[in-house]
Amino acid sequence: MMDFGEILRAIGDFGCFQKLIIFGLSLPHVILSLFYSSFLFIQSDPERHCNTDWILRADPDLSTGEQLNLTLPREEDGSFSRCRMFVPVDWNISDIREHGLNETTGCRDGWVYTNSLYEATIVTDFDLVCEKANMAGVSQMVFMMGLLTGSFIFGPAANSYGRRRTTQLPVILLLIFPIAAGVSPNFSVYIVFQFIIGAAVGGYKMNSTLLATEWIGITRRSSASCLCQMFLAVGQCAIAGLVYVVPDWRKAQYIMGGAEACVFLYIWWIPESARWLLGQGRIKEANELIQKVAAINKKKIPDNLLGEVPEEQTVQSEGIRSILTSGVLMKYLLIMSFVWFSLNLGYVCLMLNVGGFGLNIFLVQFFFGFSEILASLVCLWVLELSGRKKCLMATLMTAGFLCLLTLAFPRDSAVVITILVIMGKFFFSWACSVCTIYIQELFPTSVRQSAVGLVYTAYRVGGLMSSLLNMLAVNHWFVPTTVFSSLAVVSGALVFLLPETSKKELPDSTSEAKGNRTISDGETEGNLAENNRKSTKL
Repeated sequence: MMDFGEILRAIGDFGCFQKLIIFGLSLPHVILSLFYSSFLFIQSDPERHCNTDWILRADPDLSTGEQLNLTLPREEDGSFSRCRMFVPVDWNISDIREHGLNETTGCRDGWVYTNSLYEATIVTDFDLVCEKANMAGVSQMVFMMGLLTGSFIFGPAANSYGRRRTTQLPVILLLIFPIAAGVSPNFSVYIVFQFIIGAAVGGYKMNSTLLATEWIGITRRSSASCLCQMFLAVGQCAIAGLVYVVPDWRKAQYIMGGAEACVFLYIWWIPESARWLLGQGRIKEANELIQKVAAINKKKIPDNLLGEVPEEQTVQSEGIRSILTSGVLMKYLLIMSFVWFSLNLGYVCLMLNVGGFGLNIFLVQFFFGFSEILASLVCLWVLELSGRKKCLMATLMTAGFLCLLTLAFPRDSAVVITILVIMGKFFFSWACSVCTIYIQELFPTSVRQSAVGLVYTAYRVGGLMSSLLNMLAVNHWFVPTTVFSSLAVVSGALVFLLPETSKKELPDSTSEAKGNRTISDGETEGNLAENNRKSTKL
């Protein structure tokens, strides 16, 4: 009986078909990064004062200076209050000038914003200032909760309904709801749409990478993960360009929706994973896909190839329960969950603080993205040479140490701190590429997406907690860096307990995963292949 890895080698495990599907599934990752723009580029504490146009009814010829002087109280430093105004009165202008105003109140008619980097943001459109200043952070948290929910829903769903459907549905959501968010009349409606967008982003990112990976052979399996990460990095650079050119968040939402429409046109042509179809006992559909792939790759199918794929296949229905009852798989799950949590905690803490390093926010964001592009390219080259385990340990621990090193410099050392942070983000991004492929190789096809969904849940919890962790910097600026950097170092050390999976076939059952992962260090690849053939195969 022939396993799927042998089928891939026969029809081409990295031919024209694989390159097309990787490109088609990776390209939308550029757009995924753009969905962070509406709450990254917000200028959370813009220059402002209360709208006091009420006094113009008394004298429409007042200058701006006179208007502010008559209607706004002053702070201790002599500046006009940004959150208070004098209570409007129905007096003539001479009485106001003679007696003055003393009673104050909050801004009743909104604010007037000045010296803003942007034409419009969610802060200025929804007046998220003064007593509502924490709502900007809430929008970040809601988006992260959406990412978490998407991982929780779309992960297990991919096992039941297939990788293809759970990749297509997020595309539909990302076509509709960014535009809907752009026309939001108030903040409450906006965050509901942001939650849905976050869920779709999480679902697409997870399932598209898995779908591409399951069509690739062992020699180039890391390509899908690294290329998806690289396109995400290109999107990080594109964020800076988009907001710089289009400094209005609503217009930016419409542009993102339009870009997603291009993905919508071709996503229906992406095929299902033949590996998953075989696992579900849908042999006829799998055979048809195998023949099409062989034709695209210009490979001749051996006469006995399809005959060795069993016509009656026991449907693999293992799920989360299989993981919970296996000591080996539970160890993998717990370690990888902690690694993903620590990794995303640090990565998102840095990303959300892009404007807090003392340099131009557009420049810092561009270098963030450029460093991630380099990380993906280096990972693509190094990963197959060094293996997953050593690479993940080194990148996590290096990222943690670099970020901890920023605490040794004064806070006004903007250039040095920014360089160290960019280097730390470089290694965090590299580790993310390694993790994406590593988690798929540790677990068998029958539970792979359930495991990926659980681990991505921990990953998204890390992103959610990053917003709360960054808030602690208000009182203790060093706490966020200390926490996420220390966790990155500890998680890197825990990777030592995981096995190496490089140059090994993807396991297709729980028993096979245990067998493949418990081989001794001295066992040869030939012995491994022989053991694989003795196992129950697809």
